[in-house]
Amino acid sequence: MTITGRTRLMGIVGDPVAPLRSPALFNETFARLGLDAVFVAFEVPAGELPAAWTGLSRLRNLDGLVITMPHKEAVIPLLDALGPTAQRTGTVNTARRRPDGGWEGEMFDGEGFRDGLERAGHPVCGTAILQVGCGATGRAIAHALARAGAARLVLHDTAPSRAATLARALSAAYPDLSVVEGAPDTTGHDFVVNATPLGLREGDPLPFAASHLRPSQIVADVIPNPEVTPLIAAARAAGCATVTGRAMHEGQARLAAAYLGIVGWEG
Repeated sequence: MTITGRTRLMGIVGDPVAPLRSPALFNETFARLGLDAVFVAFEVPAGELPAAWTGLSRLRNLDGLVITMPHKEAVIPLLDALGPTAQRTGTVNTARRRPDGGWEGEMFDGEGFRDGLERAGHPVCGTAILQVGCGATGRAIAHALARAGAARLVLHDTAPSRAATLARALSAAYPDLSVVEGAPDTTGHDFVVNATPLGLREGDPLPFAASHLRPSQIVADVIPNPEVTPLIAAARAAGCATVTGRAMHEGQARLAAAYLGIVGWEG
């Protein structure tokens, strides 16, 4: 495509940005739809988002931003309004320009994750789930699993207070859900979910021991690149069905695209 003075801008803000799939996915879609738009990656280190946001918000041809780690919580005070999921989770992964020039944000990681599971043929309703990781993405995923009708949810995080706080919030919001903070023991769960960044970098340890995985279990990861993480490889070796981070990424991209007003997104 030819970039002109009329080309609209969208992008993703995070650190690191080199492994991200979003620029290629969005730009391929813009080309297919014949849109005069381009999607770029902005590498903004942790702690520097407020300074960067001042500049980004002054770009009048910038229509929307996907927000990735480490900024999904830090962006909250920079926005003028939040959608319902962003309010519940205290996290945002997509922000769009308002007609008045301000910005509003919403969180789609959780529903994108659930969508990926269900498109792979693994409905959540009535199941028992172990989720490791209760950060920004983990909070959104846990809320989405609860809304989808999960029966039991065990949460684990390296910061126990984070898991316990999320468990209390879920108990209050979803009275029919059995939810506790517990050990990362995969035994007895239908789904085992990695909602941590472990697997993103070469040499990362597994988020939990894979020795107790059984073929009847479904193992899902949030890491989109590499798609086959060490966890996914270990789960497949154990005979488990797997859902990779690509499924979540594509699911949240569909929802984010609709939020950003991109008409015609397939999938």
